[in-house]
Amino acid sequence: MIVVGAGLAGLTAAQRLGRHGLRVTVLEARSRVGGRTWSVPFGEVVFDYGGQWIGPSQRRMHALVHAMGLKTAPTYDQGKKILELQGRLSRYGGTIPRLAPWKLIRLQLTINRIERMRKQVPRDQPWCAPHAARWDAMTLQSFLEKSARSADVIALINAAVRVIFGADAGELSLLHFLAYVSSSGGLMTLIETRGGHQESRIVGGAQQIASKLAEACADLHLDRPVEAILQDDQGVQVHTPQSAHRADRVIVAIPPPLAGRIDYGPSLTTLRSQLFQRVSMGQTIKCLAYYDKPFWRDQGLSGESVCTRGPVSVVYDNTSTCGQACLLAFVVAAPARGWAERPETARKQLVLETFARYFGEAAFAPTAYHEVDWATERWTGGAPIANFPPGTLSV
Repeated sequence: MIVVGAGLAGLTAAQRLGRHGLRVTVLEARSRVGGRTWSVPFGEVVFDYGGQWIGPSQRRMHALVHAMGLKTAPTYDQGKKILELQGRLSRYGGTIPRLAPWKLIRLQLTINRIERMRKQVPRDQPWCAPHAARWDAMTLQSFLEKSARSADVIALINAAVRVIFGADAGELSLLHFLAYVSSSGGLMTLIETRGGHQESRIVGGAQQIASKLAEACADLHLDRPVEAILQDDQGVQVHTPQSAHRADRVIVAIPPPLAGRIDYGPSLTTLRSQLFQRVSMGQTIKCLAYYDKPFWRDQGLSGESVCTRGPVSVVYDNTSTCGQACLLAFVVAAPARGWAERPETARKQLVLETFARYFGEAAFAPTAYHEVDWATERWTGGAPIANFPPGTLSV
């Protein structure tokens, strides 16, 4: 058996196949394992440049973390949060920001409607939902315009959507959105820190999971990008620039847009080929600014902020468990496009200006600053997930 990709999906597949006595070869294009998990040392501390959070509803991941002997630490969320809604700044406590009463009602009604709809979507077969064709013909944006009827409410929901999907509501199939929300246990689970998917981080970095899974792979090859997969009566032959590997079967565990770049023989079906062409990766830049101390906490602020206009969409207190202060910002979706073409100093200045607007002038003096534009990562092409436009899932 051959597995293409040494991210969490590929390594988990290899581990499970190995437990059943199968010999598995794993081929990875990068010089590291982990895919969209990537943990990098900063001094004596490790920070995640890729996926980092884990929530209580992600039971299988928690079980894996526990089995590996890894520990988690809660995301700091003490104090007031900040909302920049259409250019207006406000502070609030809890999960729901301050809005006019009628807007809060529209927001809650829209969330309630999303919850009712997503429960009709089977997690593994969203195309079997009762209204699959109709929902797949709509964008999330068109649904929000009909349901929310408030520019502020739509902007607030889209700010969350941008971070979750790396795309704007107008780019997403409503069915795709509902399927993802359903598989995650609800929209608020995806959004919230305490009790949600941002509740905890893995001490020492999330890439440890992939590294520990890789230890069980007896036949793992790095720097082996797969160029072709050829099938014949004897099985499959998988070609990399350096070598060819033969097996009975192959699992392709890489993002769909990357899978579409592989040459297949015989050719893929038309539907599969079109799927690879239409699905796109989200646009996400992860920005980390390091400081001598978490000065925002002295102001009674949690560090968590939401902005509806950009370029920064959300901010979190990303201070390490040993006290290395850090603010984390995401530039996602439309504001992320073309980000890499701007001068490095201009990009940094835009992010620090956002921090200073929320937390004061001290934000202009980080001890270090790093960013990762996942769209420029050759063997990923974007983050956090692959997205389906209208008319793709229900075909």
